[in-house]
Amino acid sequence: MNDDVYILTLSCTDRPGIVHAVSGFLLERGGNIEEAAQFNDGDTGLFFMRVRFACSQLSHDELRDQLPELAAQLGLDWSLHVAAKPLPTVILVSKEGHCLNDLLFRWKSGLLPLDIRAIVSNHRDFYQLAASYNVPFHHIPVTAATKPQAEAKLLDVIAGEGAELVVLARYMQILSDNLCRQLAGRAINIHHSFLPSFKGAKPYYQAHDRGVKLIGATAHYVTADLDEGPIIEQDVARVDHSKSVEDLTALGRDTESQVLARAVKWHSEHRVLLNGHKTVIFR
Repeated sequence: MNDDVYILTLSCTDRPGIVHAVSGFLLERGGNIEEAAQFNDGDTGLFFMRVRFACSQLSHDELRDQLPELAAQLGLDWSLHVAAKPLPTVILVSKEGHCLNDLLFRWKSGLLPLDIRAIVSNHRDFYQLAASYNVPFHHIPVTAATKPQAEAKLLDVIAGEGAELVVLARYMQILSDNLCRQLAGRAINIHHSFLPSFKGAKPYYQAHDRGVKLIGATAHYVTADLDEGPIIEQDVARVDHSKSVEDLTALGRDTESQVLARAVKWHSEHRVLLNGHKTVIFR
């Protein structure tokens, strides 16, 4: 792992000289910019930037100690990461395993820069799948009466594993407002894009009954507003009258898996910056 390459992300009120100040800060410390992207949101007046740079003269801790001076000068909200460090991750799942299976395969294939440290489920269905990837499996049942205790156990697992990312890979439980706040900005959910039209059980049956022509999926950050967090990625697939419910379900699961994988990849590569209720993504 190359510990000398870093990713700096930042946002602030737009003003002249930000790029000059950031690049000058890095140059003075022997930094060499390898990749840079920026965006000025004309609607909010905010500036966003992602910089990947090499710096052999200073360590990660030394850079972190010196960045507050630049942050104070420009009014930055910033973060600094070692580019090659996989993101410690916990995955939550219920009884549909297509997204979990896809993430595990991509991770083991070297396609996702993750360090998957645990899988948590309110059912036992996927303990063997977890074991096949040598990932610890935690069964935490949830009922209306035990929800506070179950969420406390879940938080214990997340904290104990040092997880910086939590992925809800079809985890069919509504998280409490308190848990959503504690996971703000580091929990990603996936759901079909029939909401709000087709709520509840068997959405693909409802969609088939209504003769939909598009099915899709949305990956977003988890917030207390159910399924309304900042959107990271979406996709759709066209269907027609010839498709059965089973066809719609299979296509929907494929779309969900692909959308979630892209969202997780971009987040783990520190390409996603929050912009109020929206996101800025430097692909």
